[in-house]
Amino acid sequence: MEELVGRWWHEALVKLTTPAPTAATVHLADMRTAIGLMFRAAGGAGTARLAPASLQRTAYAPHWLHRLAGASGRAPLPACDADVLALPESLSVFDDRALNQDLYLWLALLGAHWLPNPDWVLGNVLSTKSALTAFPGFFDRYEKMKTAHLLQREAVTLLDRASAQAERTVRAALAGQWPTGTPGGCLPADVAPVWLWVCGSSVGPAVAAAPAGQARQTDAPGKLAATDAKRRRTQATTHEKASNPFVLPFRAEALMSWSEMVRVNRSTDDEDDGNAKAAANDMDALSIAPDGQTLASRVKFDLDLPSSSIDDVPLGEGQPFPEWDFKRGLLQPAHVQVQASQARVGSPFQPAPALRVMARQMRRRMEVMRHAPRWQRGQENGEDIDIDAWIRLQADNQGTHLRSSNTPAVYAHRVAAHRSLATWLLADLSQSTDAFANDHMRVIDVIRDAVYVFGEALHAVGDPFAVWGFSSVRRHNVRLQKIKGMDERWDTAARDRVGAIKPGFYTRMGAAIRHATHHLHYSPQRCRLLMLLTDGKPNDLDEYEGRYGLEDTRHAIVEAREAGVMPFCVTIDPDGHDYLPMLFGAQGYVLVHRPQDLARRLTQAWTQLARHVRRSR
Repeated sequence: MEELVGRWWHEALVKLTTPAPTAATVHLADMRTAIGLMFRAAGGAGTARLAPASLQRTAYAPHWLHRLAGASGRAPLPACDADVLALPESLSVFDDRALNQDLYLWLALLGAHWLPNPDWVLGNVLSTKSALTAFPGFFDRYEKMKTAHLLQREAVTLLDRASAQAERTVRAALAGQWPTGTPGGCLPADVAPVWLWVCGSSVGPAVAAAPAGQARQTDAPGKLAATDAKRRRTQATTHEKASNPFVLPFRAEALMSWSEMVRVNRSTDDEDDGNAKAAANDMDALSIAPDGQTLASRVKFDLDLPSSSIDDVPLGEGQPFPEWDFKRGLLQPAHVQVQASQARVGSPFQPAPALRVMARQMRRRMEVMRHAPRWQRGQENGEDIDIDAWIRLQADNQGTHLRSSNTPAVYAHRVAAHRSLATWLLADLSQSTDAFANDHMRVIDVIRDAVYVFGEALHAVGDPFAVWGFSSVRRHNVRLQKIKGMDERWDTAARDRVGAIKPGFYTRMGAAIRHATHHLHYSPQRCRLLMLLTDGKPNDLDEYEGRYGLEDTRHAIVEAREAGVMPFCVTIDPDGHDYLPMLFGAQGYVLVHRPQDLARRLTQAWTQLARHVRRSR
């Protein structure tokens, strides 16, 4: 009861002391696209992600009610390192909304030119000079923000001796009077927030190395809890294991059962009460060390492989493919083994009536697209005027009385539509698709419906296409499931294979992309399109997790583009905006917010891409 009342009291005070948003407040979610463009245009790392900044301790002296609420001296300071650009979730530093927007852009520019330095002040001074030298057009905006920010800062005469000295150092640095190379010994916690600066990585790595012979455990690919993208400061620590020579050795035969030796989670008095996230937010830095305890460790039971009697039918021998290791910066040859297979078909696939209606609608639209003629512009003869060509001709002849030709190419002629386009659809069949997308359907059901409608639509167009599914169990068992080959017909057998797809294992995305690129390379069509249908990030049981999997997938996409293949991604992952721009580019993917719209949006995405291919010819 005391904890409940205390939590209510704390939440009430925090809510009371939190300033309400004003008309000048700008939110990070609204500026995400502009920040990303500025950061990467300024030379920022393509692998860095944008995340909300966490609260850090400062010398800001708020009202006594803030201190009573426990909110004194903490602010979401901007931070930057090699992997993350952390910015406040909202900015209301200035009374002018335009200045707050410019502040977001400036922090992105500063983060792209961030020069790590042990001295916080000197690092920001050097980074500011570098950013303004590379982008002199931003100088006027920066001066306006600097002038306004200096007027906001507390007078030096009102501070104590230590705080006053730190404030003088910051003011001198902002005014350009900082002597380059002289350390100031000033930290962000010594002064009020300097919103024009960022904090670098002044602490150790986020995860300490595991002892020799002990593998670091990671969470299973499935989501065990709600994800939190907020960036927190961490430091690596090492806890020495105490040993007592007078303690008797452990005897395994004294256990009551073998299960006592399994490293699984069991309820204990030491378990947290679910407030770990709140506790982490209250800490200045998280100390992370390797955990050698057996009680609260997670284990991965890799016991879900199907028997050979019900598994997919292998299609020939496996095929090796390389994999990119970003840590060493090299492409490992023949690192993964891809096994193509074909699903065992049971009962015939019977789509729902509503799905049949949608497929029929999309098929009719595609039939119109198939027979619709296209305009061939810039012709000497035709049934219509090419306005663009006519304007160019008049501009070329401006000021002269000469005609460039007796038969100017200013006409448009309608010809029969013809595309030289091959499409390869890769469907993610990982075990995460076994989760429910809504109250009625699983993710795998949504993907099955989308693949069915996509196949019906492209069959009506007449362009060659292939449909494959993929999953993996480590690098030696990447499973590619053939649903329809490029040279096969879209018939009853292909539809039955669509109905037979089921959730697989994990998502080794790079190997699947390289497999599709390899086969599309030999396609006779001039344009080759690779469409990826997925519900989450690449992952696997081994090291293919986190940045390793993302970097390998990104490298595979670059290889596909170099081979003349156009990759495009359609996802239902609500967090797709956090990593898909790094993989496919800002215009190389589409996020479907409602899973029930996936079937329609997948076909619409292909239609837009096909029209783009036709216009680019």
